[in-house]
Amino acid sequence: MEKIASFTIDHIKLQPGVYVSRKDKVGAETVTTFDLRMTSPNEEPVMNTAEVHTMEHLGATFLRNHPTYKDKTIYFGPMGCRTGFYLLLAGDYRSADIVPLIVEMYEFMRDFQGEVPGASPKDCGNYLDMNLNMAKLLAARYLDQVLYHISENRLIYPV
Repeated sequence: MEKIASFTIDHIKLQPGVYVSRKDKVGAETVTTFDLRMTSPNEEPVMNTAEVHTMEHLGATFLRNHPTYKDKTIYFGPMGCRTGFYLLLAGDYRSADIVPLIVEMYEFMRDFQGEVPGASPKDCGNYLDMNLNMAKLLAARYLDQVLYHISENRLIYPV
């Protein structure tokens, strides 16, 4: 079997950043998949499910309500390895194009107050697995350590 694209990235060299993972054609439209890598794979601890789940709810709510990107958002969700998130947008983008959106989304997560959207038994299949405080802490860390001063080598996958 052919190795899928995401398994061809050298995860030993991969550092937190915002990467274009792939671009696919769906009819006439391009769909860009982004790798929002929050932790260094195989080097530092992965995120726990409660904070990842919380960030998924907050990020999806933010994106699907964003004035510019709500109709371009196809998917936002966690990586199975729990080192980051995938974001799929309709359109042909570079990583640098969406950094302002990602900063805005993670500031929304960091500053969020109140009940996590969709965190109820009626709305979510695992609503008790949430940790808002830790999600806010991880969002702040990603902003401070990566997004606010992102360099070119954190926008393009390592070779």
